[in-house]
Amino acid sequence: MLLSEVAQSLSKQTPTVFFLLPDLRSVDRPSSSSTTSSPMAVKVYVVYYSMYGHVAKLAEEIKKGASSVEGVEVKIWQVPETLSEEVLGKMGAPPRSDAPVIAPQELAEADGVLFGFPTRFGMMAAQMKAFFDATGGLWREQSLAGKPAGVFFSTGTQGGGQETTPLTAVTQLAHHGMVFVPVGYTFGAKMFDMAAVHGGSPYGAGTFAGDGSRWPSEAELEHAFHQGKYFAGIAKKLKGASSA
Repeated sequence: MLLSEVAQSLSKQTPTVFFLLPDLRSVDRPSSSSTTSSPMAVKVYVVYYSMYGHVAKLAEEIKKGASSVEGVEVKIWQVPETLSEEVLGKMGAPPRSDAPVIAPQELAEADGVLFGFPTRFGMMAAQMKAFFDATGGLWREQSLAGKPAGVFFSTGTQGGGQETTPLTAVTQLAHHGMVFVPVGYTFGAKMFDMAAVHGGSPYGAGTFAGDGSRWPSEAELEHAFHQGKYFAGIAKKLKGASSA
C-alpha cells in the first residue's frame, strides 16, 4: 500500500482521544496523622478511683488546668473496680463515670501521671492499691522510671489523712522510679486561708467529703485546677529537656 493510501485510510477512522490522569502520588491530601495526637505533644494522664464522685470532681478540674498549658494533651482514666455491684449497691455508691478504665501497661504511654484516690484509714483506697499491685510488669522493666507523677485525694474529715494518704502513696511512685511532683505552696495565699474549711496540702489538691454530702468547694476546685496546670508545666519542661 502506498503511503498516500495509508494516510487516506487513517483519515477515515474515528480519532482516539487520550486523557492524562494526574499522578495521585503528588496530589496533596489530608494526612491521616492530622486526626491523631501530635508526636511532640506532652501526654498527661489523670488516673483516679472515686466511689462517690468527690475525687472524680477534682479530676475534671485537674484536667482543665493541665489542658490550659500549650502543647499538653490530657486524658482521664479510672482504675478497675474491685467490688461487686451487689456490695456497691449496699454501700450506696452511684453509677460509675463514663471515663475509660485503664490497663496497667497503658501508663507507659504517658509523659506524666496524676493519681487521685479517696482515703481508707489514712491510706489510698484498696482499688487504687490493687491497680498499683498490677503494675509489676512495668516495675520489672522500669517503664515508668523518670516520669513525673503527682497525687490528689479526698478524705472524710480534717484529721482523716490529707497528709498521710499522699505520703504513703509516694512509696508506690518511688519503687517505679517516678519523679514525685508535689504542688508545694505554689497555690499561694489561699493555702493559708483559715476563714473556711478546705482540703489540700503541699502534697496535692484535696477535698473533705464529710459524710458524703459535702462536695469540693470553690477553693478546692481552684487548687485542683492549679495543680493540673503546674504539673503539666513541669512535665512539659522534663520532656523538652529529655529530647534536647
